[in-house]
Amino acid sequence: MIPDILFQTIAERIQSVTGKPFKLLKTVTVGGGCINSAYRLEGKAGQYFVKLNHKDCLPMFEAESLGLEAIAVTDTVRVPKPVCCGLVEDQSFLAMEFIQLRSTNSACDRLLGQKLAAMHDVRQAFFGWHWDNTIGSTPQINTRHDDWVEFFAKHRLGFQLSLAKSQGYTGKLQREGERLIECLPDFFVSYRPKPSLLHGDLWGGNYAGDDTSQPVIFDPACYFGDREADIAMTELFGGFGREFLAAYDHAYPLDIGYKYRKSLYNLYHIINHLNLFGSGYLAQAENIIARLIAEVR
Repeated sequence: MIPDILFQTIAERIQSVTGKPFKLLKTVTVGGGCINSAYRLEGKAGQYFVKLNHKDCLPMFEAESLGLEAIAVTDTVRVPKPVCCGLVEDQSFLAMEFIQLRSTNSACDRLLGQKLAAMHDVRQAFFGWHWDNTIGSTPQINTRHDDWVEFFAKHRLGFQLSLAKSQGYTGKLQREGERLIECLPDFFVSYRPKPSLLHGDLWGGNYAGDDTSQPVIFDPACYFGDREADIAMTELFGGFGREFLAAYDHAYPLDIGYKYRKSLYNLYHIINHLNLFGSGYLAQAENIIARLIAEVR
């Protein structure tokens, strides 16, 4: 059980950073997360959303805060604005704006498509990020790189395959995974991705609407990469209506080769799920690799 004094200290930090009075009146547990514990801090002056984890997770919260800030300054898709993060006793915390989240609808999906297209038009001169972060609880390496194929080979597929090997997933997964990495340039013969600002973990659980049916995205794993990687993940687990993709493609048309590369980008997340949750994802990962290799033989 989290002691009340910890929440009082966080409330004082919030007050100090915002310069606005915030007397904590009530703390409410918020469900839905599998990595952190989450709470709503209520006071007369408003409410804040707070995540807690052990102290070693502070870099994860710092990276999340930077990602939320990066998206917020684009003035495109709404995100919870970060307030502060830090350590209190043996806990790390991230405090942010509290948004009352609602179910999405077709209008919200269309708006997300339009706004995400605008966010993806925010560019950088390199692929990667100025900070390593996490995808779920897995480290995500964002070392800057000029070449997208090399970045994706080394810091995305290669890194996940290395983690899988360390957990005992050897044999076919490693052998065919290495073959696929050798084939990566073949998926980009006539397509040159530009470094776009990505959410990085855009599945349905990280998307909702607000009280005005405006789309809200959260829990980012930001970096600059091929925008197709974000779009591919929206198709991996569902949760995004067809109006979303239609609106996105109208605002920022996708390359014809996306239909092949989306499985390549989603393979990164499937192998990550294998590393996080176990062998139930092994056959799926091996099947995707086989299909992708067959595409470029």
